[in-house]
Amino acid sequence: MKFAVLQFPGSNCDQDAFHAVRDVLKQPVRYAWHKDTRIDADEAVIVPGGFSYGDYLRCGAIARFSPIMAAVKEAAARGQTVLGICNGFQILCEAGLLPGALVRNTGLHFICETVTLSVANSRTRFTQQTRDGDTLRIPIAHGEGNYRVDADTLKAMEDHGQIVFRYAGGAPNGSLGDIAGVCNKEGNVLGMMPHPERACEPLLGSADGLKIFQSLLK
Repeated sequence: MKFAVLQFPGSNCDQDAFHAVRDVLKQPVRYAWHKDTRIDADEAVIVPGGFSYGDYLRCGAIARFSPIMAAVKEAAARGQTVLGICNGFQILCEAGLLPGALVRNTGLHFICETVTLSVANSRTRFTQQTRDGDTLRIPIAHGEGNYRVDADTLKAMEDHGQIVFRYAGGAPNGSLGDIAGVCNKEGNVLGMMPHPERACEPLLGSADGLKIFQSLLK
């Protein structure tokens, strides 16, 4: 599988994602600059974490208008895989590729720590290497990871299995329903606040994040 890692001004996890795909997952990968307009039909897209455009206005609010995002929307409509991590999750919500929004953490503090996730839906292309209820140790680092969505949309998402990850033992950021990651109704677009690319090797303290990348190869 081929991968494209997006780069916006202010992205700072693009190289981590690139390393995880090229050096750990052993798959071909390229960078796609925010001014590019091309996503190839055989590529999976990673929208990495960071502070795109300095997080001015609102996290992801400016990045959604980048030329590359039109290509990402077209790729998603074709059924290609799109994985948004942290700021990438925020961008995908702002772009309308995922429901809901990420707002300031409860307590208004930036949180940087390793958390335990519970797999809520193992039947997605992102979680095929897991089983429902499995726990994953993966770090978070964000100030706006408090997932919010209206009650009717949440009910529909739960009915369609769109809640993919929850924080085990309670969300440190106040996220609704302890939600840590969701997918679209079609199941090819996933956004998650934790950083699986930072948990792909034992040297990093956990290799649990690798299961998410490996799932994409099945």
